[in-house]
Amino acid sequence: MDTYTAVKNRILELLGERKMSIYKLAMESAVAPSSIKNILYGKSMNPGIVTIKMLCDGFGITLTEFFNTEIFLSLEQEIQ
Repeated sequence: MDTYTAVKNRILELLGERKMSIYKLAMESAVAPSSIKNILYGKSMNPGIVTIKMLCDGFGITLTEFFNTEIFLSLEQEIQ
């Protein structure tokens, strides 16, 4: 799994856990719904750390909580 897919899957996981819609996350995080959709549907393959931090704020978690999961801990090095 690549990093983009891991980020996308983590966002989807958090949306499901919190029973949040993309619109609700957008309102809570101040990230435009279109930006969130672009991340989730592959138009934005490299979301910035500031955007991820804003999404974390919307979820009510820290960056550490976002990244400290098996999804990220098991990632292989991207550059071989």
